[in-house]
Amino acid sequence: MSCFGTRSSKKKVVEEKLQARQSQEDRRDGMEGGEIGAKQQFKYQLSRIMRPDDTNFVGNVHGGAILKMIEEAGCIVSTQHCNIQNGDRCLAALVRVEKAEFLSPMFVGEVAHVTSEITFTSKHSLEVQVKVMAENILTGAKRLANKAALWYVPCSLQNVNKIMEVPPIKYVSEEQMEEGRKRYEAQKMERLETKARLEEVVLPPTNPEKYTVGFSQSSLIHLVGPSDCTQHSYVPGGETMKLMDDVAGIVATRHCQTNVVTASVGPINFHRKISKGYVVTVTGRLTFVSNKSMEIEVLVDADTVVGTEEKYRAVSAFFTFISLDKDNKPLPVPPLKIEGEQEQRRCEEGKARYMQNKAKRMAEKERQQ
Repeated sequence: MSCFGTRSSKKKVVEEKLQARQSQEDRRDGMEGGEIGAKQQFKYQLSRIMRPDDTNFVGNVHGGAILKMIEEAGCIVSTQHCNIQNGDRCLAALVRVEKAEFLSPMFVGEVAHVTSEITFTSKHSLEVQVKVMAENILTGAKRLANKAALWYVPCSLQNVNKIMEVPPIKYVSEEQMEEGRKRYEAQKMERLETKARLEEVVLPPTNPEKYTVGFSQSSLIHLVGPSDCTQHSYVPGGETMKLMDDVAGIVATRHCQTNVVTASVGPINFHRKISKGYVVTVTGRLTFVSNKSMEIEVLVDADTVVGTEEKYRAVSAFFTFISLDKDNKPLPVPPLKIEGEQEQRRCEEGKARYMQNKAKRMAEKERQQ
């Protein structure tokens, strides 16, 4: 009996030790899970393999497909964050793309890892920074493909025209918060200036001369259906940006007669929502050409098929494209022939944006060195 009693007591001690160890691991896992959850409150990642239907006719992943993924990741993290508070449930709507940079081309078979992070909140809006890493799943090699900065506002699910308040985030330092506030004020001012200078699209002449604005100007007309919309029957920003990139690509290809790719996008301003059943007209026109890049203004107008509502400007943006040879190396871009005062004014404004962006890139390189 004493022998069995000893074995029984030893077994009990072992079980207690195992239970104690398991409870410690459970507590540790719970703490780690809590830390991860806290981090993911302001971050989100989605991944997707690039398929043949994501590419252009020469095999590069379409800029519009990447913009759509970037917007989806930003929308998800913004919506998650805005619904941590009590009150109406809401869905984040894209109102501005500050800048989207295409740093490296992506190809079929690679995996895009899209990470979005909330970096600033105002009372009614959120700034989201997005990075896209391209992974070669055969070698495991990764590289930074895209960076973007976007602004969202939360719209009530009960009334999409009602803008909800945004829960504040915690900042690492006062400087980080102040830098975010400066970016917020700058984009707010620019949005107001953009609204003030919106102009109508002028149709090109019947037989335009080659390398003129009218020669490459292009339009796409699209009827918005259920598959283009959110569950609340309006078009998400990613769908619109994909159409805009399509049109900008056509403009660039017509001007260069070569393979072209998106180099950067921004700013894109979303002025009004586009609803199901509306017809959108997406028009692209060249504004400025440097030695190796083209700035293309893209305008989106919307009107109803049935009803009396007048056509309105829904989105306006600038896309930058470059021309590539068969080895994906940059080619010189044919000069743009300017005709008339309006084209001259847009060209000068485009050149000013080009010089400003060039100065920013040079300053960024110096900081990195």
